[in-house]
Amino acid sequence: MPFDLRTALAPERTAVLAMELQQGVIGEGARFPELAAAADRAGLRANAARVLDAARGAGVPVVHCTAAFRADRRGSHTGNSPFIRRLLRDPGHMLEGTRAVEVLDGLRDPGDLESRRHHGFSPFTGTGLDTVLRAMGTGTVVALGLSVNLGVLGLALEAVGLGYRVVVAEDAVAGVPEEYARAVMENSIALLAARAPAADIAAAWAG
Repeated sequence: MPFDLRTALAPERTAVLAMELQQGVIGEGARFPELAAAADRAGLRANAARVLDAARGAGVPVVHCTAAFRADRRGSHTGNSPFIRRLLRDPGHMLEGTRAVEVLDGLRDPGDLESRRHHGFSPFTGTGLDTVLRAMGTGTVVALGLSVNLGVLGLALEAVGLGYRVVVAEDAVAGVPEEYARAVMENSIALLAARAPAADIAAAWAG
């Protein structure tokens, strides 16, 4: 059967998962200038805003999947990956209660939900996200945000494993190096999820 985006994104069965659109990732005080630059070149903020605004207008839930550390690091695996060890060299990075863990200005609405994690790279592991989505009757998730290298790929892998259909907003994600991110989208994400530009996703919820 041909894939029909409007049918797949039926508002009563869909939720948007916005991955790590946080100040400390690509906003104020970002520690990843190359990722922030790639996101800017992709027009990620504007494209993400377009999807989020359209979702809210159609009654589609928006869930911000955010990451943070406690100052004492409790609840976080601190040495089981090279990337986490690198992050934790800065004792003040992405701490609970700081500006760094807040969603980027203009991308959060009071009616949005948030799912916070303190370890790992997938928004499903060690959080209540799956339970929240099932409670809302969700069968399809629209993924956007950061980064294609780890977070978006991990989201897609786990969502498919849990039985969800995944649609990735292909111009509202970014990764580095950019040619690598394109390769992941074409050779990994494409095996897990449908891909569509923000404009097409928004149009599926229009009217």
